[in-house]
Amino acid sequence: MKIGYKLIAEAYGPAEMVRQCVQAEQAGFDFVEISDHFHPWVSEQQHSGFAWSMLAAMAAKTERIELATGVTCPMIRYHPAVIAQAAATTQILAEGRFTLGVGSGEQLNEHVVGQGWPAVHVRHRMFRESLEIIRLLWQGGYQTYEGQHLTLEDARVFDLPEQLPRIVVAAGGTRAAKLAAELGDGLFTTEPSPDLIGAYQDAGGSGPAYAEVPLAYASTAEEAAESARALFRFGQVGWKVQAELPNPVNFDAATAFVTADHMAEAFGCGPDIERHLAVTKPFADAGYDHLALINAGPDVDGFFEHAANGLIEQARALG
Repeated sequence: MKIGYKLIAEAYGPAEMVRQCVQAEQAGFDFVEISDHFHPWVSEQQHSGFAWSMLAAMAAKTERIELATGVTCPMIRYHPAVIAQAAATTQILAEGRFTLGVGSGEQLNEHVVGQGWPAVHVRHRMFRESLEIIRLLWQGGYQTYEGQHLTLEDARVFDLPEQLPRIVVAAGGTRAAKLAAELGDGLFTTEPSPDLIGAYQDAGGSGPAYAEVPLAYASTAEEAAESARALFRFGQVGWKVQAELPNPVNFDAATAFVTADHMAEAFGCGPDIERHLAVTKPFADAGYDHLALINAGPDVDGFFEHAANGLIEQARALG
């Protein structure tokens, strides 16, 4: 079991994200994962730095901790050739500590380049083609690809690491879990679902299973729940809504009904390590072996101290 820390790039500025990564290494976390967004989710967040610049700085300022995107959409806003190059470079800079987490994206981030937001069945096909292009470029040499939606013309990634990054594929349903088994090296989800792991393994997947554990640390459960409401209420609307809304103002409207009480039910809120472990345990029981702990609370450094003083060790023992 590996225990990681979720870097909330929508809530904190780029320099603070790098500082938190260094602190996470010092606290004893095994890995960090950072989202790759263009916009924040809700108006309280007010940040969204470029993930690949932050990852380069993190690689330079750390020695042990593993780095991951959680997750990157390798299409529309990017071309998968750019992600193939970026991930290869990051793996070199991190000396083999990088994992490429990928997903099919949200309109929130992808619409900004003016290419529209395709129907979900089109996005799924584009996502498959993107992974095929990344794999093709990582074979080395000049490559060309003609897909239904994406093309690659006579391209080569010159700087390839000795050990390629793992590709961990985000899945919210069994179809994506099967794709993770076919074209990925691992599975990434946000819920403690044994069905998703089962679908992944039934399709031949045998790699690591990543999940995000919703916690919020503060001196009181009430303070933690209110902070979680401000920073993470977007998660309460479900993926079908999360994927379709274009801007923070739309998420503000969609989440106006979410209260601190709702967040207290979904998150492990407060200073109690037993409550945090109770929220973590279903993920371990479902078979996830890479757990990224979210801290939606207001006290970042307090959470690192809390994690170092028992939470990491006890969460790791759940596996």
